[in-house]
Amino acid sequence: MSRKSKRNERPQPEAARAQRGMSRGAIFLAAVVALVAAFAVGAIAWRSHQEEAARQLATQNAARLSVPYAQTLGNAEAKVHIVEFLDPACETCAAMYPHVKKLMAENPGRIKLSVRHVPLHQGSEHVVRMLEAAKAQDRYWQALEAVFAGQERWVVNHRVFPERVWPHLEGTGLDLERVRREMNAADIEARVRRDMDDAAMLKVEKTPEYFVNGRPLPRFGLEELRTLVREELRAAYP
Repeated sequence: MSRKSKRNERPQPEAARAQRGMSRGAIFLAAVVALVAAFAVGAIAWRSHQEEAARQLATQNAARLSVPYAQTLGNAEAKVHIVEFLDPACETCAAMYPHVKKLMAENPGRIKLSVRHVPLHQGSEHVVRMLEAAKAQDRYWQALEAVFAGQERWVVNHRVFPERVWPHLEGTGLDLERVRREMNAADIEARVRRDMDDAAMLKVEKTPEYFVNGRPLPRFGLEELRTLVREELRAAYP
């Protein structure tokens, strides 16, 4: 009899085990890929749901975004309106502020910015009161920029030391004695409470938080803000 072809020989036990191992590995890899894909799809669906919920919440509470006492920068007739909820002690708020101003400068007359205050840091409410009092002297923006510029000297480990803020306001043209007298007035107390209440209704839990023509950012980020502003600019100025 002729010898059997090697092609028809029964696989050796070692080879069979190797094949079975490879099969198990392929099955495991396929399962991992499927699990990752399912997680990614679920994450996208969850994020989409969260974004839609935020949009609906902002729409339902549109009247809470703009208030007459909010300080507004830019052309009053601008068709793109950014409402920012900020904490003067927030490092990210200070970092984002120049970028918002740059967006406005790149689109002169088309964007306006209104600021609401959310003092989330311990002691930050005192600084908010200073800023609110600065409005009466038409020095709000000068005060805000001075506060941001010196932030690292009056915020330590997320705690605010209000007395360290005063030196940074000296070059703003403010009558600081007047600020001291007026910062605890009843109308300022009412503004602080109103801003906090509106922020709570809009689910503003971190700062800065932006709304562009009533639309919340889908996710926080400078590029996300730029994208949303560009969309509203195209719609408002075709």
